Amino acid sequence: MTISKTLMASAAIVALLPLSAAAEVTKLKLSHYLPAVHGFQVDFIQPWTEQVAACSKGELEFEISGAGSQLGNVARQQEQVLAGVSDIAVGLTGLPRGRFPRTSLIDMPFLTADAGAATYALWKVFPDYLAPEYQGLKVLGLFAHNGGLIHTSAKEVKVMEDMKGLRIRTPSPAVSEMLTFLGADPQGLPPGEVYENLQKGVIDGTVFPWDPVKSFGLNKVLKYHLDAGAYTVSFFFVMNQNSYDKLSDTAKSCIDQASGDALEPKFGDWWDAWDKPGREEAEATGHVITKLSEDERAKWREALQPMIQNYIKTVEGEGVENAAEIYKAMQDAVAEYEAQHPNES
Repeated sequence: MTISKTLMASAAIVALLPLSAAAEVTKLKLSHYLPAVHGFQVDFIQPWTEQVAACSKGELEFEISGAGSQLGNVARQQEQVLAGVSDIAVGLTGLPRGRFPRTSLIDMPFLTADAGAATYALWKVFPDYLAPEYQGLKVLGLFAHNGGLIHTSAKEVKVMEDMKGLRIRTPSPAVSEMLTFLGADPQGLPPGEVYENLQKGVIDGTVFPWDPVKSFGLNKVLKYHLDAGAYTVSFFFVMNQNSYDKLSDTAKSCIDQASGDALEPKFGDWWDAWDKPGREEAEATGHVITKLSEDERAKWREALQPMIQNYIKTVEGEGVENAAEIYKAMQDAVAEYEAQHPNES
């Protein structure tokens, strides 16, 4: 009887104790829109989750969903994380259009062709200028790709006049305006739909850095590549604020330590590595790769000055009254980065 009473008493005590360590594990869903073999997941997302999980000593676990999954739609990354369907997301600020007008000012033509500089500028101006666009979100990072090229399937582009009438896929409103001013006909398409539309002749070309050209198999349906370095495009790495707030102080600290200032400097080197296979594949296939001449670049810059001013006014008309100030702050941040990294610009 004594043993039985002791066992019952022990069971009662165990029932009152906190949940076991195994039950206290928090699993966070992280979504993005690229294949699992892409550098986004291999070099960035997977190591980040492993670092945070190890720091939390098993308190945090991650479930990653990319292209082909229910959470892999490129246009739904922001809404999914805001709704709590995913806890963390990586997405394009330009899709759907109009949600991040402040952030997307980094997409303006010839602001920079360097992912490191663009990423530095985004993070530098974020606290003072971009934060209002991320209500309900914990911003873990903002970044941008290297200068985009103009890729075409049947017609080589070397000068501005060659752009006239070409149907070119565009990733963001700012790039759409740029293409219009250069004489092209911008076509809004998610990255995953570019191959089919090129193959069918619905579009004549696309603007991308080298990385997506390889990731989406586009070298099979492209032939000409103009290295214009004319624009960049921005991305977000965000967490649902409520999901973050529910975590223990230890878990929050682990996420903070792996994000923001610790993460931002890595994107420049990552993009250089991600871009390399796309160019090498195009070269091996015998494609024509042309670099925009300095004289032609100056011509494009001059032609696009009215577009830049018009776009700033458009953003101001959408309620961002200090759009010009934000753009100037981005220019200053890019210049600051390039002065610190003269061999990279």
